[in-house]
Amino acid sequence: MKLATRTRYGLRAAIELAKNYGNGPLQIKLIGKNQGISVKYLEQIIAMLKNGGIVRSLRGARGGYVLAREPEKIGLDEIVLALEGSISTVECVENESLCARAADCVARQVWTKVQDAMIDVLKSMTLKDMVDKAQNHNKLTYQI
Repeated sequence: MKLATRTRYGLRAAIELAKNYGNGPLQIKLIGKNQGISVKYLEQIIAMLKNGGIVRSLRGARGGYVLAREPEKIGLDEIVLALEGSISTVECVENESLCARAADCVARQVWTKVQDAMIDVLKSMTLKDMVDKAQNHNKLTYQI
């Protein structure tokens, strides 16, 4: 399974919001500048994250976007789901009625295990984990 570019960019935008959590909203221009994402594309991504309950918007002169919940309460699986619509390796894993062979298909068993492993990894990590990893990475970079 190849994740869409919007998912990679969406995770980066969510991490940017998580780094700033508690310090007020970020404007989309700043998120785009910091992450190297065009504002036009980022607007589409943020809308999907908003519909998925990951971010919310604040209006006004000092408005922008914030996380809808604390970074430690947002799993990476939620972000992927909001941007991909599904975390599925192949269609028959989600809906075995699509294939008459699903019940006896050994290939489907493999795809199910791959999907379950991917979901387990994504569920095991939160935005806070990603911020912590980024901070530790930056500390290591500066120590060299």
